[in-house]
Amino acid sequence: MRPTGIVTLLSDFGGAEAYAGAMKGAVLAANEAARVIDITHDAPAHDVGAAAWLLRGAYRYFPAGTVHVAVVDPGVGSARRPIAARAGDWYFVGPDNGVLTWPLRYESPAEVVVLEAPRYMRADVSSTFHGRDIFAPVAGHLAAGVPLARFGPRIDEPVLLDLPQERISEDAFSGDVVSINRIGNLITNIAGAALLAWLAETPGRVELCGKTVDLRRTYSDAEAGILVALIESSGMLEVAVREGSAAERLGAGRGTPVRVTRAGRG
Repeated sequence: MRPTGIVTLLSDFGGAEAYAGAMKGAVLAANEAARVIDITHDAPAHDVGAAAWLLRGAYRYFPAGTVHVAVVDPGVGSARRPIAARAGDWYFVGPDNGVLTWPLRYESPAEVVVLEAPRYMRADVSSTFHGRDIFAPVAGHLAAGVPLARFGPRIDEPVLLDLPQERISEDAFSGDVVSINRIGNLITNIAGAALLAWLAETPGRVELCGKTVDLRRTYSDAEAGILVALIESSGMLEVAVREGSAAERLGAGRGTPVRVTRAGRG
């Protein structure tokens, strides 16, 4: 797999400080030809699970050979390992804390190494900013074509998050809210393709927080201010309020249970 020269960055650094800019500089210091693209720097602070979900929603839409850097790292400076990986058609760099769970679990093949080679890091590695001093330079070198094996020894058991799983029974398709986007839409772990196959063209109704919401195709199938359930752009079941916030309306959060039944059945 030939690197594209593209490096993406995802972090919880926000836009008010210089941290994201310093990471970009460290990528370019290692590889001036790299093209650096921000996925987001507004991941919820210290929330590894939320960052893993954000990465899941973006990495597959980049060309094969892209290097994705994800840094939400509350354990920076501790015994947690810095890692890089090739998974599927992409490269990934970040802390070994579960932030890379989706590609490492679901993309094949997956090869993971611990970052131990000082020549591919900044000379003075801070104990509090591995994003700038380890992950960004490694990403730059990966994007320049340095083979993954040169960065350190291979490992077989990276840290993976215990992801909530959807549950299927004869009468219901159940799951949980796993992410809430900026406008308050509730994204679940229920895969849309599997749900629609289970419904087999029977109308579905979505139940959460004591409310029942009709499953529709688009937001415009509901009037402004009305709850609607639909399959969102990355293929997961979502509950939204057209031109409003479902999270506020329902008082829902991550972990809120969601149940789908076939219309006319309990």
